[in-house]
Amino acid sequence: MLEAILSAAGYSVGCYTSPHLLRYNERVRINRQEVTDAALCRAFAAVEAARGAISLTYFEFGTLAALWLFSRQGVGAAVLEVGLGGRLDAVNAFDPDCSVVTSIALDHMDYLGHTREAIGFEKAGIFRKGRPAICADPLPPASLTDYALQIGADLQCIDRDFGFVAEAGQWRFHGRRGDRYALPYPALSGAFQLSNAAACLAALDEMQVCLPVAMNDIRRGLLEVSVPGRFQVLPGAPRVILDVAHNPHAAAALAENLRSMAGGKTIAVFSMLADKDITGVVQAMKACVDSWLVAAILEQRGASLPQIMDVLNSEGLLDRVSGFACVAEAYRYACNVALEDDKIIVFGSFYTVAGVLRQRTITDEQSEN
Repeated sequence: MLEAILSAAGYSVGCYTSPHLLRYNERVRINRQEVTDAALCRAFAAVEAARGAISLTYFEFGTLAALWLFSRQGVGAAVLEVGLGGRLDAVNAFDPDCSVVTSIALDHMDYLGHTREAIGFEKAGIFRKGRPAICADPLPPASLTDYALQIGADLQCIDRDFGFVAEAGQWRFHGRRGDRYALPYPALSGAFQLSNAAACLAALDEMQVCLPVAMNDIRRGLLEVSVPGRFQVLPGAPRVILDVAHNPHAAAALAENLRSMAGGKTIAVFSMLADKDITGVVQAMKACVDSWLVAAILEQRGASLPQIMDVLNSEGLLDRVSGFACVAEAYRYACNVALEDDKIIVFGSFYTVAGVLRQRTITDEQSEN
């Protein structure tokens, strides 16, 4: 949303996100366009030449390459998504003018800790003394608020310093610098997107002196924003919904969105990585899914088919489960059995969504030929 609104305001915007679905280029955008292979290769060569004997991780290398490109382009604003946690993430090598934490959920626990307090502390590591820090989690851990106070960050929390009111066909934002009325709902699906949009506007309010935006820019950005794989509803019937939800918090949000959709049965194409909370995700979703089409992710971190089957069996769902060799095969089966008013929900991992996107690309190419 920040990228879309700032672009609508006429700024040159660099945006760095992770991970990607199909192409590495998705991670690095300038003016809402993925950078080319040639540009990435130039950036990688520059990082390689500069690093000398310094060893860099995959993510560190890519982060430096993205910032090299943004610097060469002379972008007016850089929107950088942290890859893992915050405090020790490569993105945190750069000093932000404003920091945003959208939510604190139990994920990446092997690295960040096993409680929201531990994870909140790691995420708070992106805050800076004397600079605005925005938090859209309605129940921020004490570790996050205490750290902000300790270092002197200017912390703003949703429902305390800023927030939103949902209205029929529109919504209203309220923050330190006043209210904004008659805002369009974001083009991104999901009720939780209003919390994200409110955090976005709170951050923009704090950057208004150096990056002023008008109401028309905000409205246009909210209407034009798109993020593949985040409750992405594909056109056509039956409806196909792509969501990379891979932890219980995200799965609960997905379940809430599905409950608001009328229609026939819900068929899940499902797979996850082995180091994720598969049980927690299944528990969050099981009341919304009529049949589970389960496949292994053919990557080193992927959960095996028996692992996922065991979880579904322990939750009493085995009579609703079918197993497949790969995600693409499960998706093809779903398309064959789904009726026009059914929903096919593809979720559990970026790899799961990517597998279906690749299959759809193959199908489209075959249809054209």
